Amino acid sequence: MDTNNTVGRRSFIKTLGVTGGIAACATAGSALLIEGADAETAAAAVPTRRTGPGALQANAAAASQGPNTEVATRATRLRWWQQAHFGMFIHWGLYSLIGRQEWTLEMEGIPLSQYELLAKHFNPRPGVAREWARLAKKAGQKYMVMTSKHHDGFCLFDTQLTNYCAPKQAAGRDLVREFVDAARAEGLRVGLYYSLMDWHHPDGARCATDPAARKRFVEYTHGLIRELMTNYGRIDILWYDVSLPLTPEQWEAERMNRMVFELQPDIIVNNRNGLEGDFSTPEQKVESDKSGHAWEACMTLNDSWGYSAADDDWKSPRAVLRNLVNCARDGGNYLLNVGPQPDGTIPDASVRILTEVGRWLERNGRAIYAIERGSFGWGNYAGYTRTGNTLYMHVYRWPGLTPAQEWLPFYQPGVVLAIGALTAKVKSARFLATGMPVKFEQNELGLRLTGLPERAPDSPLTVIEIECESVPSFNHEAMRDRWPRRAVGIS
Repeated sequence: MDTNNTVGRRSFIKTLGVTGGIAACATAGSALLIEGADAETAAAAVPTRRTGPGALQANAAAASQGPNTEVATRATRLRWWQQAHFGMFIHWGLYSLIGRQEWTLEMEGIPLSQYELLAKHFNPRPGVAREWARLAKKAGQKYMVMTSKHHDGFCLFDTQLTNYCAPKQAAGRDLVREFVDAARAEGLRVGLYYSLMDWHHPDGARCATDPAARKRFVEYTHGLIRELMTNYGRIDILWYDVSLPLTPEQWEAERMNRMVFELQPDIIVNNRNGLEGDFSTPEQKVESDKSGHAWEACMTLNDSWGYSAADDDWKSPRAVLRNLVNCARDGGNYLLNVGPQPDGTIPDASVRILTEVGRWLERNGRAIYAIERGSFGWGNYAGYTRTGNTLYMHVYRWPGLTPAQEWLPFYQPGVVLAIGALTAKVKSARFLATGMPVKFEQNELGLRLTGLPERAPDSPLTVIEIECESVPSFNHEAMRDRWPRRAVGIS
């Protein structure tokens, strides 16, 4: 996983992309009424394809429209995702048994014949996927994406194309099926990660130079993706990764996506099979797509994607929430990764952090979900999100009283927070978590929130909801021209 981002062992991987289409072959699943799920989630158990008389011709006609159809339906398909803003990423597989992250096979040069032995011992506890889904829901996350096959080539799903898969090895179970069912039971959207790169398949490397090997490997890859898109009802997200060693043309990526959209017309796909895709994927950084394309920052909760027993460099709940605020502010999503232990247990530190984040979102979620892209820069102690005429001030470092309070009326009375260059006229302000009103004053230079307590009213961030008469924005350049200036020197 990497897109124009230097993250240690992944720094050699180039930016990957995805565009789309729609195309051939599909089988419909059967609708499931899921206890505790809403109608939309229950309906998500099947692809929304035409069936019955004339269905084959209708679906073929839709497929023939090609990538233009994908572009035409993109806004509709992305609508739920762009209101969700927060998802859980799960990296889990044979590498979890070693506990040294997911690139261990290549990074440590383990003989493949030895690495394969892990499949005889990878047998997680039943029910762990339900634990993940409950945690994601408690954390305020709206969707989940799990690795169905990582770079090591081991499939967590049932497949007819290889016995190097969980149901035919020690686990004896379809772990993707368990994940999909668990997410749906909690009313969460379902995403599947799939690595195109494969260190295990005999054609996975030689396909780069051997046309016959390439043909076999491309068909194998398309076949696995076809199974994922066919056997689990509706899938909301396909998250491609690492398209090495082939080009998009060699992968037949357009044909790949046409198949995906024929099988799953409502799905969204990322940009890592070499095409444009529905959304871009900055890795380990919050960076909006300058073109205005939808985007999602994927980041780890510590420094590792797969389980790493020695990695205790955990992000604080405050750091997680600041990233989430910045993603929402710039119109993006935050896909936050956890690496379960071999038996499927999520590390205690991950549970603690996500639980605290979820409690904060219960109080302040309105300042994150369904937020519109804003035009706000950085602040000394706060970040900002917006929806309509409402501005949310996320104070991540409560400044308290200042020594200058004694001399500067600006910082009186009580604790004062200020937003310079706010363009819209303010009607009211209040703490979002409690509804308690906040006193304010406003002039041509900005807004002052006054009489605030010395200690932060909420943790890890305090949110102040500010209602304006028009869409709020900041314009520091204009403020510099309006700022009353005095003669050089002071009296």
